Amino acid sequence: MMQNVHLAPEADEDDLYSGYNDYNPTFDTEDLENDVAFQQAARTSHGRRPLSKATLTSSMGRPMTGAIQDGVARPMTAVHAAGYTKAAMRGSSFDPLGQARGPAPPLEMKNSDSSEEKIKQLEKKVNELVEESCIANSCGDLKLALEKAKEAGRKERVLVRQREQIATAENINLDLTYSVLFNLAGQYAANEMYAEALNTYQVIVKNKMFSNGGRLKVNMGNIYLKQRNYSKAIKFYRMALDQIPSVHKEMRIKIMQNIGVAFIKTGQYVDAISSFEHIMSMSPNLKAGFNLILCYFAIGNGEQMKKAFQKLIAVPLEVDYDDKYISPNDDPHTNLLIEAIKNDSLRQIERERKSMAEEYIMTAAKLIAPVIETSFAVGYDWCVEVVKASHYVELANDLEINKATTYLRQQDFNQALETLKMFEKKDSRVKSAAATNLSFLYYLENELAQATNYADLAVNSDRYNPAALTNKGNTVFANGDYEKAAEFYKEALRNDSSCTEALYNLGLTYKKLNRIDEALDCFLKLHAILRNSAQVLHQIANIYEIMEDPSQAIEWLLQLISVVPTDPHVLSKLGKLYDNEGDKSQAFHYYYESYRYFPSNIEVIEWLGAYYIDTQFCEKAIEYFERAALILPTQVKWQLMVASCYRRSGNYQKALEKYKVIHRKFPENVECLRFLVRLCTDMGLKEVQEYMTKLKKVEKLKEIREQRIKSGRDGSARSRREGNAGGDSGGTKGERLSAKLKALPGTSEPYESSGSKEIDASYIDPLGPQAERPKTAARKRTEEDDFAEEELGEDLLPE
Repeated sequence: MMQNVHLAPEADEDDLYSGYNDYNPTFDTEDLENDVAFQQAARTSHGRRPLSKATLTSSMGRPMTGAIQDGVARPMTAVHAAGYTKAAMRGSSFDPLGQARGPAPPLEMKNSDSSEEKIKQLEKKVNELVEESCIANSCGDLKLALEKAKEAGRKERVLVRQREQIATAENINLDLTYSVLFNLAGQYAANEMYAEALNTYQVIVKNKMFSNGGRLKVNMGNIYLKQRNYSKAIKFYRMALDQIPSVHKEMRIKIMQNIGVAFIKTGQYVDAISSFEHIMSMSPNLKAGFNLILCYFAIGNGEQMKKAFQKLIAVPLEVDYDDKYISPNDDPHTNLLIEAIKNDSLRQIERERKSMAEEYIMTAAKLIAPVIETSFAVGYDWCVEVVKASHYVELANDLEINKATTYLRQQDFNQALETLKMFEKKDSRVKSAAATNLSFLYYLENELAQATNYADLAVNSDRYNPAALTNKGNTVFANGDYEKAAEFYKEALRNDSSCTEALYNLGLTYKKLNRIDEALDCFLKLHAILRNSAQVLHQIANIYEIMEDPSQAIEWLLQLISVVPTDPHVLSKLGKLYDNEGDKSQAFHYYYESYRYFPSNIEVIEWLGAYYIDTQFCEKAIEYFERAALILPTQVKWQLMVASCYRRSGNYQKALEKYKVIHRKFPENVECLRFLVRLCTDMGLKEVQEYMTKLKKVEKLKEIREQRIKSGRDGSARSRREGNAGGDSGGTKGERLSAKLKALPGTSEPYESSGSKEIDASYIDPLGPQAERPKTAARKRTEEDDFAEEELGEDLLPE
């Protein structure tokens, strides 16, 4: 009985496939062709006879696969899954994974010439172009983004045509078409090509195959809003609102907000109010609440303004309070976690949201406070009470300080001071802010003692307040202690590196201390923060001018006039620098621009007049000197220049009339009389003798005045030397008489009363020597009259 039982060896207990390599001659099929019984069975029905009752067994004693045991056929099993093969029965090694067969054959190469492959490659290229367009837009290169979007549109149309040729229209990739058109419309709008953008959006909206295309009417409404076509914008917003289901609550709220803004633009405040009221009832937010206050302010409804302000205050901010970032214990793991989240991106978003909410509330309070009550003070008090009852308690103190600022704008300094002094007993932060403002007010009123006291109070209340430290530095600066002022400014910058006031004042302090390089460093740092600050640019240019670097000074002044192109002082400074460099044309340009914006600068007027005289355009110089004479009518210099311009231009009659006018206004002016004598002599007029007589009298008076001044100085010096010693302090009558005689002409030098004295009729042209004119063919004058060399007879002298 045990002859068919084969016990497996102990070493093969774990071999699941033992026995498969044993050879059973029953399964030998190689000699079937020579097997007569088999061949006869195959040719006749002998092969269909029932199997014998003998049971085929394996070498292990179990029934063979497919054999019949006890009249029941055993079901077939998956021999291939177990790795059983015909070759394995011949003694080959067990290899169920087929590793002995070597590597798999290489994959068949795709036929790149096939139409389907070309279409796939084209689709891939279109997607890449769309992505590149979006990336270029995000990087700010709008022109490149538009070019990529257009190229994607062209290739997408080629793709559609190819698909239509080889397949039905159902195979067209609608998602790709939608993305290409949507991106193209967006790039048109970004490049302000609104007509093309609207046309592209219309293509999407009118195509019924795009199920959600109607939502893009919001984008079309935005474009119309940018074009200030508010009626169409409202129309498209409402059409988009109709196509968006109510489940999309946030999107509907945003569209309603756009509709309200469009109504504000058109001045339809009642319709805008209905939109914003709906938003505040469904999903309140800060922007809608602020816009609602603006609408009620526009129609002047004070009560509704109060209600809208209360709604704005009640908008949930949805940010964590600062208590969350305070460690409840000394657990190092907890402290580390709190430090990690204290300044993360989410915390920054919370700060921005809170800052925006505070800005909206402060602006709304400042807007409505003067109009909701009988006076702005009562209105501010109401706003303060409402804010105190909300979770924006810290804003109440800021509103109080803003109330003081409003008093200042109304020139009510006493009320402002009283309001600020109320904060002296409050917490340190508010006290410091109020004391800083008080210090600044007293500083403006030049009450440095009070300014210093409140600056000290502000610093003591909050040593880390950069504004308080800056004010303290200002008071020390005003007292002349520049080194100490610099220390306060540095401390303010250590507390807040972005305190531009402290940095600017530190630069000014270094200029006072003649530390020019450090001052330049401060202003260059400030320029990096405030790129378009006119004051900073002017200081940098001024420092380069002090350092005697005119080219750099000119470069910075050119940047300055790009910020303030109408500043006459900057333009005249540029003109002066170019003049010093010898560039007269550029100097004239900037001096003339300065004169256009401010025609009362005497230095600019004088330079322009001199420029026209140097270029021998005396007629044009007259305009500038006449304006100078209007500005300074008591100075004879400018009127003499006008007359000299007439004379140089050859208009002697006008020159003579002008000199006569000057003589009537300034009868003792020697130069005017000398010009009159010269002109009358040249023109052969009879008034020459009259003007000669006046000139003689004026010169005598001038000499007498000079002699009196000189005698007074000599007498005072002699009296100081002699003192009161020796004799009568008053002197004798004869001595006093001789002193009087010495002051008269003819009693002593340098005055002489002889009739042979020559009159000095020479003159000095206030415009300088006349430029030598080129020689012409005119007849040369044989004799030049010069009054300075002419002798006066006895009959011409005064009696």
